[in-house]
Amino acid sequence: MHILVLGAAGMVGRKLTERLLRDGRLGNREISRMTLHDVVAPTKPADAAMPITVVTSDFADPGTAAPLVAHRPDVIFHLAAIVSGEAELDFDKGYRINLDGTRMLFDAIRLIGGGYKPRVVFTSSIAVFGAPFPDAIGDEFFHTPLLSYGTQKAIDELLLADYSRRGFMDGIGIRLPTVCIRPGLPNKAASGFFSNILREPLAGKEAVLPVSEDVRHWHASPRSAVGFLIHAATMDSAAAGARRNLTMPGLSATVGEQIAALKRVAGDKVAARIKREPDPFIMGIVDGWPRNFEARRARQLGFTTAEQTFDDIIRIHIEDELGGKFVA
Repeated sequence: MHILVLGAAGMVGRKLTERLLRDGRLGNREISRMTLHDVVAPTKPADAAMPITVVTSDFADPGTAAPLVAHRPDVIFHLAAIVSGEAELDFDKGYRINLDGTRMLFDAIRLIGGGYKPRVVFTSSIAVFGAPFPDAIGDEFFHTPLLSYGTQKAIDELLLADYSRRGFMDGIGIRLPTVCIRPGLPNKAASGFFSNILREPLAGKEAVLPVSEDVRHWHASPRSAVGFLIHAATMDSAAAGARRNLTMPGLSATVGEQIAALKRVAGDKVAARIKREPDPFIMGIVDGWPRNFEARRARQLGFTTAEQTFDDIIRIHIEDELGGKFVA
């Protein structure tokens, strides 16, 4: 099996690559080759048990997608995107990468022909939904995105479903919860503070909270996000029918509940490193975000999440990223 990972240098892409290399298999098939792609060079794993090709280019440039799929990868993980805050601030860049790049990728797959029909796993977003919301968003709730980022992802979802219906590819789109706690440095995602207010204090640093503690959101750990991707690549896609895009399970929590969990796991001194500095731009974006989901279809199709409490999410970060220790 040949696997192509687009967006391989990103946090989820790196963790997915590590999991695939560790397993050596995807479902019941042995992985024989991997191609890692991003706009910045992904790190080539050392001592891999299979050939790995690293490609660095802008996948949204015309003509770039065709060489990426020319060798007919069996599974394509499409994680490449710019994040919500950046897509909102730079309209042209958001549509070029999040929409035009995806359309060119799908067309490159279609134009190969000859019966080529890869499994394409696309990471969408809960930003495809916009307020007003019910207490918990069900699988029948309509798409009314309130951000350019959400609009771009919603259009991508329609393209994925139509290209799959036409037999050009076998696509599954997964709407990831906000991945928390994200390791590494803060990025331009408007949702970044959900991770920042936990990650930075655990590392002995101050963090800024730009919204009210009453803000509620939908979360899953990086470990769960990788699990969702693996299942999307191996599930029976026919069971999803024509509705190829699914909201992933997650954990609904307020910012206040996040901070309370941080206190329970790491203590009051760590939580005291959070500074309250309201940011009207971030607050305006967050006001239109969904807060809770049922995710019934995804669960019925075999997607599960490991986290039952935010304490679990924090402990996973300490275990996976901090070697089991934090700065008290």
